[in-house]
Amino acid sequence: MTYADIYSKSMNEAEAFWMDVSKNIDWFKKPSRALFDERPPFFEWFKDSEVNCCWNAVDRHVLEGNGERIAIIYDSPVTGTKRKISYSELQTNVAALAGGLKSKGVSVGDRVLIYMPMVPEALEAMLACSRLGAIHSVVFGGFAANELATRINDSEPKAIITGSCGIEVDRIIAYKPLLDEAINLATFKPEFCVVLQREQHRATMKSGRDFDWVDFKGFGAPTACVPVNGDHPLYILYTSGTTGEPKGVVRPTAGHLVSLHWTMKNIYNVKPGDVYWAASDVGWVVGHSYIVYAPLLNGNTTVLFEGKPVGTPDAGTFWRVIEEYQVKVLFTAPTAFRAIKRNDPTGFLAKKYNMKSLQSLFLAGERADPDTVAWAKNILQVPIVDHWWQTETGSPIVANPLGIEELPFKIGSPSVAMPGWDVQILDSNGQKVKPNELGSVVIKLPLPPGSLSTLWNAEERYLKSYLSTFPGFYETGDSGYVDEGGYLYIMARTDDVINVAGHRLSTGAIEEVLSAHPDVGECAVIGVSDDLKGQVPLGLLCLNTGSGRLHSDVVVEVIQNVRNQIGPVAAFKVACVVERLPKTRSGKILRSTMVAIADGKDYKIPATIDDPDILSEIAVELRKVGYSQ
Repeated sequence: MTYADIYSKSMNEAEAFWMDVSKNIDWFKKPSRALFDERPPFFEWFKDSEVNCCWNAVDRHVLEGNGERIAIIYDSPVTGTKRKISYSELQTNVAALAGGLKSKGVSVGDRVLIYMPMVPEALEAMLACSRLGAIHSVVFGGFAANELATRINDSEPKAIITGSCGIEVDRIIAYKPLLDEAINLATFKPEFCVVLQREQHRATMKSGRDFDWVDFKGFGAPTACVPVNGDHPLYILYTSGTTGEPKGVVRPTAGHLVSLHWTMKNIYNVKPGDVYWAASDVGWVVGHSYIVYAPLLNGNTTVLFEGKPVGTPDAGTFWRVIEEYQVKVLFTAPTAFRAIKRNDPTGFLAKKYNMKSLQSLFLAGERADPDTVAWAKNILQVPIVDHWWQTETGSPIVANPLGIEELPFKIGSPSVAMPGWDVQILDSNGQKVKPNELGSVVIKLPLPPGSLSTLWNAEERYLKSYLSTFPGFYETGDSGYVDEGGYLYIMARTDDVINVAGHRLSTGAIEEVLSAHPDVGECAVIGVSDDLKGQVPLGLLCLNTGSGRLHSDVVVEVIQNVRNQIGPVAAFKVACVVERLPKTRSGKILRSTMVAIADGKDYKIPATIDDPDILSEIAVELRKVGYSQ
């Protein structure tokens, strides 16, 4: 069947299409039907089934005689460590950890927060939770204590699993002190913590609360997989909201398994046993979907890389991994390739390696600029697939389905909608626009299997954030257009969430930190273009009258405050002091206009601005810090 045939069936015969796809999953109790639509706009998939994610990702392959196949390749240039873990070994490790958790009272529905570096034990922790029916919430290791405390309070985990440290190119980040501070800050307290001690830095343990990973795995007998209902949450994954308050995306188990399994063959074109590498982090949605669950569900070998595209040791490290492990598909963010290109513009290092195993490169997380795509195409000589999706969706919305057929590529477009995704462009009145006309990118309900079902403990916020602006549609928060051939073009965010090296960060959260400084009376944060990271935040500060402080001192202090309270992941390094901020007459700060000024682009003076002269003042201050050239 062609892509057009498959997409048409998913739209016109959705029930039959998804029931057929669901046959690839091993059920404890098969679903009687696919879609449960009795409570719109809360649509559910395979709700009356019983299933276990860990069984499908691990035990099933062992049972089918593939236990000696390599499940995980761990490559850590920052520690000089390489390991290969078979499906049988992974099953043993996960069952033992699950046994320890069960012995301490963790059961179906309990939350477990995971704060781990990029090590195999992070995957084992996620799988051990899904084995028990516990709901895991992975928090990226670069987040500061107060961000971690917020997630502890929201998810209320019975247990926290952590590593003693994370390792960057040139430094060690001690995780345990951050975790201890977060627990002190949080109003909710976990019952216990499990700590993986790494030899590079050993953590100080708190007696009675903290347990060593190795000892903990012996606390209980190895545990079998526990069946859960199809609508049972597999995990909570927090994503930044425009208010700065994190949103806990809830991922239902059955739909996620069905959709992820389908993508591996049909989008990424890999078969069981192939080596698949998502160069991301387990703390982000790409790590959840395409480092852990999708490759293992499909019986692939997943590469777990603890390093950077440059500096570990050089800009050839990606090429070395591809050659050494015969990687068939690489999935990463455009930022990684911009970093490699910046360090090795001629691609000299790539010539040292044999990368004939690589059949495609997939890019996501931010816009893939044409220069980077062209450079990657020249170096790798394989299809470069820019595809588009979100934390909320869990898998691609728009892509080029290489496993079905390779469609024509169009520069600047992530291609076409995948089965089940009815992508439309609407104007501010909710009316569908013409081809090539810019508007809000929305998706007609119901969303296909695997999408978020709600926000954790925030049903009303879920409705307000995604479903209220355009009734009957999911609001993606992106603006763009669709051409006559059905190809989507994403142009910009329609809210104030910025994309820093593939990491979605809320400007509102950064503004909260800036405004907390005693000398800052008002502030705004905008996302400005950056050749390496795509976007970086830039702060504009209005000081209190009579502050008397040196502007440079205040700037240094607020930058440090953001680093302490949000973490280095925010990449907040530039701020400037201005006399006032441009606003509409109603008091709304004109952020998009300031972005245009900073990026040196043409802009129209908004009709609603209260004082047009302020824009030239802003341009002068931005030039002082290297923008608006």
